[in-house]
Amino acid sequence: MSDLGRQSMTDKASSALKPDSQKSTTEHIGDKAAGTYDRVADTLQPQSEKSTTQKAGDHLRSGSDETKDQSKSVAQTVSDTVSNAAQAVKDTVSGNTGSNKEL
Repeated sequence: MSDLGRQSMTDKASSALKPDSQKSTTEHIGDKAAGTYDRVADTLQPQSEKSTTQKAGDHLRSGSDETKDQSKSVAQTVSDTVSNAAQAVKDTVSGNTGSNKEL
């Protein structure tokens, strides 16, 4: 059972288990809005007022959020590295090595 105004564990699970490819645009928007509202409620509701179930659900979701953030960070690092390598190859091919020395 969830706290008043919060997304239930059952709703969270059913939304997470249904593949995005099978969701309508309305469902995607609803999931995003419900998730955002629940994150705000998690932040605003004092821990002392949360049920044990709600605390557990919030903890699991925050762990999932952190994993997503770390994945984005790794993906961004890889993207930056590939971009920098591509630029270095471009510079080498065009003869622009960044050196201002005249030969």
